[in-house]
This record gives sequence, C-alpha cells and structure tokens, in this order.
Amino acid sequence: MSTQPLTILVFSHRPQVRESIITAVGRRPAADLGRVTFVEAETVADVIYHMDEGDCDLAILDGEAQPTGGMGLCRQLKHEIEDCPPIVIAVRRKDDRWLATWSQADAVLVHPLDPLTAAETVADVLRSHKLPVVRG
Repeated sequence: MSTQPLTILVFSHRPQVRESIITAVGRRPAADLGRVTFVEAETVADVIYHMDEGDCDLAILDGEAQPTGGMGLCRQLKHEIEDCPPIVIAVRRKDDRWLATWSQADAVLVHPLDPLTAAETVADVLRSHKLPVVRG
C-alpha cells in the first residue's frame, strides 16, 4: 500500500482562484484518501506538461481561465491523453454546468466554493477512479 500523497493539479491564470480551490479542497479531502499535494498551473502549457508526464491523480480546471478556458482544455485532454486522469471543472455560474458536461469533466464545482462540497466532490471522483486507498 502506497503512502505517497495523491497529486492534484490546479489550473487558473489567476492566483487567487487557484488559492480558493486549494483552500476549499484542503490537504486531506477525505480520511480514507490520505493527504494530497497540489501542483499549480498558470498556463495551458503547464497543464499539458503535467498531464503528459502522468504525475497528476486529478486536475481541477478553472472554467473561466483566460485565454483558454478549463472546459475546452478538459475536452482536449480527454481526447488526447490515453487514460486521462479525472478532471473537475470549477465554474462561476450553475447554468454553466451543461458546458462542463460537454467538456467531459468528471465533476463540476460552482463558485463560491463550499469547502465541504469541494472536498467531498474531489474525494468521490478520486475514489471512483479506483485509486489506492490509504488507511490510517
């Protein structure tokens, strides 16, 4: 059983959005998953690099990122990366959930982020992708 922390990539061109996502999800979204580490990505090139390297267990993409939004990037990654890690999209409006579905996101978070909902959503997505469970 691995004690290596799970790695979550957080993408937004705005540092305050990345910080709000990391704060909402927390370092331990669920006891059975253990601690997580975060890798921040400010550009699409950063996201593609980390996803291609395979060093992320999950990505959270800002649907409002500029110049390329997280939804279009999600769809691209799902089509181009074999065994693409799960992706969660963070959107500003509940009405944008349908776009996140189009993007093939595994889940959607809506700003302002609720820490309980964010942590539970991330934990559920990680569990559903059959990642190793850490018991403590």
